[in-house]
Amino acid sequence: MRIKDFLHLTFNEYEGNPIIAPPFPSPIIADPTFVPPLQSPDGKWHLFAHSLMGIHHFVSDDGIQYTRMRGHTIRNAMRAFLYYEDNTYYLYYEKIKPYILWYSWLPHKWYSYIAMRSSHDLYSWSDEQAMLTPSLPWHSNEYGESVSNPCLLKNKQSYFLYYSAALTHIQDCGFNEPLYIGLAQSSNPAGPFQSLPRPIMEPSQYNRWCNIGCGSFKALKMDDGFIGLQNGIYWDYTINQSGSAILVYSSKDGIYYTLLMKNPLLKPDIKEGSYKRSHVYAFDLKLVDKKNLYLYFNARNNWHWSKGKEHIGLLIGSMK
Repeated sequence: MRIKDFLHLTFNEYEGNPIIAPPFPSPIIADPTFVPPLQSPDGKWHLFAHSLMGIHHFVSDDGIQYTRMRGHTIRNAMRAFLYYEDNTYYLYYEKIKPYILWYSWLPHKWYSYIAMRSSHDLYSWSDEQAMLTPSLPWHSNEYGESVSNPCLLKNKQSYFLYYSAALTHIQDCGFNEPLYIGLAQSSNPAGPFQSLPRPIMEPSQYNRWCNIGCGSFKALKMDDGFIGLQNGIYWDYTINQSGSAILVYSSKDGIYYTLLMKNPLLKPDIKEGSYKRSHVYAFDLKLVDKKNLYLYFNARNNWHWSKGKEHIGLLIGSMK
């Protein structure tokens, strides 16, 4: 698929959205990542997403009706990304302090790093390995030290690890979101990774959809370059509240990205009672067959931490 082919996809939300609700007692289920049947060891859909308890494993026969696997939670972890190569599954995620998500709205200094576990069957996982720790000046600020939201992509003989870094405070939500997007490189999916000295994306007051923070970033290798998707964090001055929407970029080298679509691919609908009323957050997207691209995302139904819940939805891109 070429970059221009992505523009010709017709995107529609699955009519039964949302498809995964937060598991009790967590108010959120977030940052889905998945492998479709053609990449799985058992011909099923496998999806990983985090709640306040950690990263959960979900399994499905059709990519719609998912069952959570009991006893397969990775504790003190969030914002996962699943990469598959040579019959090995690599699960990258943000490693966090114990129980910190339960009181993240309180004043504190955040600390996190990117870790990885590998598997051959998606059920039994290797011991955890640290992949990337906060090491550069822009990885830290007054809110703490943070590298998060990993996304791995192979480009020729190099592995690109896209990640979020540092934090910014979202006033009407009462919690923090990622500030920058960075890129680290390695010759092996198990590292070690070396970061570029500067971010590849920063928020800007002139960017309507990314004027507070950069959120997360995912990339797809195309035949003639790269497609990049980002959930920009913004302040919407028309309603005087924050938001997050999925933006689409393109790149020739996987490092320098420019906006490909003027308007977001998916954004909040601001409707009372909607599961995506306030924010459309992190996601994963993959071609599941020759004609369809699946994008799982999480969305928030209210702004403040004490009121909002987050569910997982599905957006399907189809070729004509």
